[in-house]
Amino acid sequence: MNRNTNQKASILIIYTGGTIGMVQHPQTGTLAPVKFDQITDEVPELNKFNYNIKTVILNPVLDSSNMNPAVWVKIAKTIEKNYNSFDGFVILHGTDTMAYTASALSFMFENLDKPIILTGSQLPIGTLRTDGKENLITSVEIAAARKNGRCMVPEVCIYFDFKLFRGNRTIKRDAEQFSAFTSVNYPVLATAGVDIRFSPEYIYYPENKGILKVSTMFDDNVVILKMFPGVNRNVFNSILNTHGLKGVVLETFGSGNVPTSRWLINCIKRAIKKGIVFLNITQCEGGKVSMGQYETSLELLNAGVVSGRDMTTEAAITKMMFLLGQGLSGNEIKMYLNKSLRGEISE
Repeated sequence: MNRNTNQKASILIIYTGGTIGMVQHPQTGTLAPVKFDQITDEVPELNKFNYNIKTVILNPVLDSSNMNPAVWVKIAKTIEKNYNSFDGFVILHGTDTMAYTASALSFMFENLDKPIILTGSQLPIGTLRTDGKENLITSVEIAAARKNGRCMVPEVCIYFDFKLFRGNRTIKRDAEQFSAFTSVNYPVLATAGVDIRFSPEYIYYPENKGILKVSTMFDDNVVILKMFPGVNRNVFNSILNTHGLKGVVLETFGSGNVPTSRWLINCIKRAIKKGIVFLNITQCEGGKVSMGQYETSLELLNAGVVSGRDMTTEAAITKMMFLLGQGLSGNEIKMYLNKSLRGEISE
């Protein structure tokens, strides 16, 4: 969309489901979905922006626990279809899997030059103490923000509790607090106070504007395996021998360590020889994998396990699914896993 600064910003709100889209019946106290084609009735403050705001409701709406790659594709295609008609996009989404969806979408969109902001709430938008109104209002304002003719944040982001995060760097850290999300290994992109203060030094701006490319293929023959003291040999081996398994995200101790049990290393080596790709990430909230720093991770490195460095679990598993779906060779997948595609990993 090419428009001058005097034209209204156009924002598309996509409702996928989740707590934010619920209102409480005044008599019964039960929760029911908001009529999102009448969103300004619930959030009249949106009218004060003087933006052109449209809404789309995904059918069916989902509790975010039921989110899956097919729905990611549906969201991406909705944005692609409307890409030239809007300046920015706000996705209303349940909090439980929001970081997974944000990560997946970031990989799906190449040459993105408009904001895609995911937000939600811990309390329904129809309750008195809801955090949903502020999250929605500020997300819309960020999606419309421009400077010198370009969008302020041309990324897939999560906005929650006065902070804007890079989507594929974000994790859900709390099920009860309004500050539900955090980004331990990457700074916030903006903070909302009296003003919205952007941090352009941390925002990715494409150097060469290419044509938007949306890739919608995922391969879900993957698993996350979390290391723990006493991991069972038979269980571990049976998982790695699952028919059709193509990728394993290994959540290891500390900076990438596993038990040095011979059977465990041998299981991984056999799986790699069969063509299964392994990605090593830390199960710690912050920090990174440094394979080879200790003997317990050196064996993994020698076996051909890829270091995920400081990727989140959400980014690691969605990136694995995405790359496996692109028809790449095993070596190409390993190369791209270790390379930053959308700012999900520090290089």
